[in-house]
Amino acid sequence: MKTPSFTHYLSLLCVCLPLLAPFAAKAERIRDLTTLQGVRSNSLIGYGLVVGLDGTGDQTMQTPFTTQTLSNMLSQLGVTVPSGTNMQLKNVAAVMVTAELPAFSRVGDRMDIVVSSMGNAKSLRGGTLLMTPLKGVDNQIYALAQGNLLVTGAGAQGGGSRVQVNQLNGARISGGATVEREVPTSFADGRELRLQLNEEDFSVAQQISNEINRRYGGATAAAEDARTIRLYAPSDSAGRVRFIANIQNIPINAGAGDARVIVNSRTGSVVMNRHVMLDACAVAQGDLTVEVSRTNDVSQPNTPLAGGQTVVTPNTSVSVRSGGGSLQRLNTSADLNSVVRALNNLGATPNDLMSILQSMKSAGCLHARLETD
Repeated sequence: MKTPSFTHYLSLLCVCLPLLAPFAAKAERIRDLTTLQGVRSNSLIGYGLVVGLDGTGDQTMQTPFTTQTLSNMLSQLGVTVPSGTNMQLKNVAAVMVTAELPAFSRVGDRMDIVVSSMGNAKSLRGGTLLMTPLKGVDNQIYALAQGNLLVTGAGAQGGGSRVQVNQLNGARISGGATVEREVPTSFADGRELRLQLNEEDFSVAQQISNEINRRYGGATAAAEDARTIRLYAPSDSAGRVRFIANIQNIPINAGAGDARVIVNSRTGSVVMNRHVMLDACAVAQGDLTVEVSRTNDVSQPNTPLAGGQTVVTPNTSVSVRSGGGSLQRLNTSADLNSVVRALNNLGATPNDLMSILQSMKSAGCLHARLETD
């Protein structure tokens, strides 16, 4: 079976974009467009040990910190290891533990953690994470992690060959940490709250403010800038929660926003969020030439007494030519979708496509934000 190529996926993208264009303006809830300022998760990190590995742990001669950590832990448990003892620890691995402490977490809540090897362990499969304190940026302990690891990768060895699927040195523990300290929030302080747009947009910020004021009164919301909307909420906790819950479900007819073209230089993928229009230009890249030209067709009535009017209709022609003489000529509305489709038909490589898009942007004929990952 033949594996689909990059150009195959790109051609599917070109076919789907025109179908999506009529739905550029759609109704979205405020909760999908904004977040509440101060209500966010907090990153936690910790250092610990995983035990119970089947000979796949750290090689202690190359990772002395594993031995040092184990000696310190044993001393805290009342076990003294004589100085100079060479511990051959093939079943122990030093790991880093990370987690996201959700907003409004309370003492006793459980959260998921990610465990990653920091030494030269071959695999964490079958291991158990020993009690590990998780600290925040202020160096305070906010949670304790412990439990059996779940490794999703798989490894096999035999016949002189070794096969590994996914990563065996990373694991997760569902509900593997218990919250021991709460993070204070300003949600219950004062009457002012602020909504933050996920992407800055003056028109959307003003539209959200207008819609809230239409429902709750003219002084309830005010757009401070392209990303922040100030709210005056009830002073009591129950009323404040009810107020935010109702506001988050208000539908907003957000427009299509800025035209954007995102190019991934590593994979060669190109994503366009709407119809991107082009002005007249000519770009040569290697054996490929792209030319966009604009002309005006004038339609006049046959006689002055016919009562008709002179009509000027803009006409756009897009031609893409390869060095071998192949030509793709399109009479179209000069959108980038047509150019990409023509380049795809001529077998353009991802590097050719990215170079042509960057040249169009530099020349001022590509009216979109070009982003390269």
